[in-house]
Amino acid sequence: MQLSGVFAPVPTPFDSHDRVDTARISAAFARWVARPITGFVVLGSNGEAVLLDEDESDRVIAAAREAVPPGRPFIVGAGRESTQATVRAAKRAGDLGADAVLVRTPGFFKTQMTHDAFVRHYAAVADASPVPVLLYNFTALTGVNLPTSAVAQLASHPNIIGMKESGGDIAQIADLVSSTPAAFAVLAGTTSSFYAALCVGAAGGVLALACVVPDTCARLFDLMAAGRHDEARAVQRQLVPLARLLGPTYGVPGLKAALRIVGYDLGQPRAPLAAVPEAGIAALKDVLAQLEEIPA
Repeated sequence: MQLSGVFAPVPTPFDSHDRVDTARISAAFARWVARPITGFVVLGSNGEAVLLDEDESDRVIAAAREAVPPGRPFIVGAGRESTQATVRAAKRAGDLGADAVLVRTPGFFKTQMTHDAFVRHYAAVADASPVPVLLYNFTALTGVNLPTSAVAQLASHPNIIGMKESGGDIAQIADLVSSTPAAFAVLAGTTSSFYAALCVGAAGGVLALACVVPDTCARLFDLMAAGRHDEARAVQRQLVPLARLLGPTYGVPGLKAALRIVGYDLGQPRAPLAAVPEAGIAALKDVLAQLEEIPA
């Protein structure tokens, strides 16, 4: 499976009655698949996965699978708090057509989430999953950090093919790259540090901005692949203001608002998340007006 490039972690749309809207999923993907995006992730953190029940999750997977053409990696978030529930989610995702599953770290019992606990959890999931597994570390959301030592041990599992690291700590990304086999793909999850992550060996990125400005994100990756660092850094600088608004400032509601500004209709975030206030909309419009999409 091709894991080198830019992946879009797509939001889950809801209708005016707060129901999963598969028609909006199809309409958005009709545009996304025409852009230079390597592959797609559904039911990740940007997909509000923790706010969906299992039936809703299955509907999202089925609708997205129908819209993503063969040959474009289709990755499904399958992380749950228990190992048993994660195994079930991975099996359902595989049955519904996922090419791989992205499994976040369980984090409710934080002090119990040790090196050994993570290794047991992920090894059991990988043993049972019908499709390859990607580890997913996002400490800012889960409150736990997947140790590099655990990743290095898990990278030898034949059904664990890579990971998404969303912390933005370049030293940690460098350690992950150097501690795992060349075939194990480390993907950056933060646009603000995407250029730096590529410099230390990341295979690509799972970037919220790839939903909004896919051509520009792909351009940065292509420039790095060509060794054109000065131009790549210039693109990185252009992306940072939007990355800050969509990351630490407004999060998932900001992503949906930005998509609405550029012509996508993904509805509103699901409660308890709230829509971006008018001041935030104005800030997003200002940044997007200055960030002209750069064709890849």
